[in-house]
Amino acid sequence: MRFAAQETSLPGVLLITHEFARDERGFFAETFREEAFAALGLPRFVQDNHAGSIKGVLRGMHYQIRPAAIAKLVRCLRGRIFDVAVDIRRSSPGYGKWVGVELSENDGRMLYIPEGFAHGYLALTDRCEVLYKTSGYYAPQYDRGFRWNDPEVAIAWPIDEPLLSSKDASSVPLSQAENNFF
Repeated sequence: MRFAAQETSLPGVLLITHEFARDERGFFAETFREEAFAALGLPRFVQDNHAGSIKGVLRGMHYQIRPAAIAKLVRCLRGRIFDVAVDIRRSSPGYGKWVGVELSENDGRMLYIPEGFAHGYLALTDRCEVLYKTSGYYAPQYDRGFRWNDPEVAIAWPIDEPLLSSKDASSVPLSQAENNFF
């Protein structure tokens, strides 16, 4: 099975697609192949994270600072999500800009988010499951984030009052968030 990568409006953030083999029994899809992903220029992934959410849950905007910065490859296994990446590299012409895509269990799409970008997503259906690969291990001492509704970033979330963790509800704006990406 083949994988394809398409640039988004933020250089480095890629929409990855793959093929499904479908018949009357259901489907089969190869969703990861290390050599194919390396050929697309993606890093080696070392950890998988699996999260379940109910409709209206927003998780984000999260990233890990250096020396534990990570890239992510995000896939929706059940339901639909609105997935968002924000460029947080201070010297980048894209600093503070965002891209959002809808991912679903049926579309065979994944979003690749490189180091130097924050990530968040909103559950659009009653039962959502998200699986994401990371290029490094979770390191809570380097875990950071900024406010999901920061007016300077102005992400066009399709909801006004999401369900948030206490950590996400108390996040600071991007301009005040700790960030060592230059």
